[in-house]
Amino acid sequence: MDDLAYSINGVNKHYGIPINPVATSHVAGGSSSGSAVAVAAGLVDFAIGTDTGGSVRIPAAFCGILGFRPSHGAVSTVGLVPMAQSLDTAGWFARDTTILRKVGHVLLQLPYTDFKQPRRIIISDDCFRLSTVPKERSLDVAVKSIEKAFLRPAIVHMKLGDYMASNIPSLKAFKGEVENGKVEPENYALIALKNALRLLQRFEFKTNHEEWINNVKPDLGPGIADRVSAALQTTPEQISLCLKVRDEARMVLNELLANDGVLVMPTAPGPPPKLRTRETLLADFRENAFCLLSVAGMSGCCQVSLPAGKHDECPVALSLIARTGSDRFLLDTANTLYPLLQKEAESIASASSSISTVTYKPEAAEAAKEKGNIAFKNMDYKAAIDCYSEAIQFDGKNATYYSNRAAAHLAMYSFTQAEADCCKAIDLDRKNIKAHLRRGTAREFLGYYREADEDFKQALVLEPTNKTAGEAVKRLRKVLYE
Repeated sequence: MDDLAYSINGVNKHYGIPINPVATSHVAGGSSSGSAVAVAAGLVDFAIGTDTGGSVRIPAAFCGILGFRPSHGAVSTVGLVPMAQSLDTAGWFARDTTILRKVGHVLLQLPYTDFKQPRRIIISDDCFRLSTVPKERSLDVAVKSIEKAFLRPAIVHMKLGDYMASNIPSLKAFKGEVENGKVEPENYALIALKNALRLLQRFEFKTNHEEWINNVKPDLGPGIADRVSAALQTTPEQISLCLKVRDEARMVLNELLANDGVLVMPTAPGPPPKLRTRETLLADFRENAFCLLSVAGMSGCCQVSLPAGKHDECPVALSLIARTGSDRFLLDTANTLYPLLQKEAESIASASSSISTVTYKPEAAEAAKEKGNIAFKNMDYKAAIDCYSEAIQFDGKNATYYSNRAAAHLAMYSFTQAEADCCKAIDLDRKNIKAHLRRGTAREFLGYYREADEDFKQALVLEPTNKTAGEAVKRLRKVLYE
C-alpha cells in the first residue's frame, strides 16, 4: 500500500509497486493496492481494504474488480490505525457479486430480507463529464444495463453539483475565490465538497500522526511527503465548517436517494495512469478523482464500484451510491445489475470491433453521405442518421460524416447524441466550424452554457464573421454574465 495510506496511486518507494494484473503498464491504484491486486490476480476470493478518500474504490476500478465502501460507521474500525476518523471506513474487494454480498453480510451483520428493486436511478451527468472515457463506453453502458435489469425504473438525469450547491449552503465557504469576477465553474460545488473533504482529512491526519512524524521523520514517497507537509500545517479554524458540510451533505444525499434511489457516476475520471508518470502530471487526474470520490466520502453514503468493460485496453468502472445505511439494498442492486452491465459492455465492445474491421471504402462512404443529405433535406432525419452511420462504417476518420449525423440528431432533439458526434468530429478535425456550431447548440439545449459559449467563441476564431456564432455568444453572455 502507499505510505501512510495517503495516495490513490498504489506506489510504494520502499517495497516496490504491485503489478496491476489487467493493465500491467498502469498503476494498480491505492492505497489498498495489495488487496486489490491479490483479488484481481485470483490469489484470493476477497480481501479487506480501508477507504478514507477512495482507497478501495480506486484500486477496484483500476484492477477491474468489485469494490465496496460501506456506509460510514457501518463496519467497525476498532483496532485500525486511524487516518481521518470522520471519513475512515473498512471496505472489501471481490471478483463477483456473490462473494461481495457474502462478505458484506458477515461484516455488516445483515439479516435476510427480500430484494427491493430501486425505483429511481439518478444519473449524475456532470460527474460523467469529468470522465475521459467516451460516453458510449460509460454512460450508455450504464443506462442500457439499468433499463434491462429493473422493471421500469425512473431514470432521472441531473447535475449533482447544481443540486448540492442549492441545498448545502456551507459549501460556499470552500468554493475558493472567483478570479476577476468570472462566473463560477460549472462543477464548483463538487470542487468545494472535495476541498472540504481534503481539509478535514488533513486536520484529522495531523491530530492522529503529527507527534510520530515529527519524532521519526519518515522517508516518504513522491507526492505523499508534500501531502503530509500540507497536513501538518493545517489549522483548526475551518474544521467546524468542514463538519457542518459533512452533516449537510449526509442529510441532502439521504433525502435525494431516500430508501429506493441509486446515484450513478464514474468511479474514476479515466483509465489508470501509466506507471512512473510524474506526480505533477497526475494533478488534474487526482483533482477530478476526488470531485467524484468526495460525494460518498463526505455524505457517509455507501458506494460500490463495478467493472464495466474496457477503454484503451484498460478497465472502466461505474459506481452506484445509496443512502447511508442502505448497504444491503446496494449490494442486492449491484448483484442484479452487474451481469447485465458486463454483457452490455461486451456487446458495445464487439460492435465497435465490428465497425473497425469494415473495409475502408471511401467511395461507398461518400455515396452513403449523399443519400443522407437527400434524406435530411426531405426531413427524414431517422433515415439520414442511418445513412451517415453507414458512411462512418466505411470511413470512420471523416469528420464531416459525424458532423452531418450530429445535425440530424439535433433535428430530432437528440442533443446528447449530437454532442457526442460533434466531439468525435472535432477530435478528427479541430477546424470543423460546423461541428463547433452544432456542439454549441447541443450543449446550450442541454444546459451546459459555459461549454456552449466556448464552442461558439471557437467558431468565431475560425470564422470571425459567422452570424450564428456571434448571435449565440451575445445570447449566452446574458445568461452567464448578466
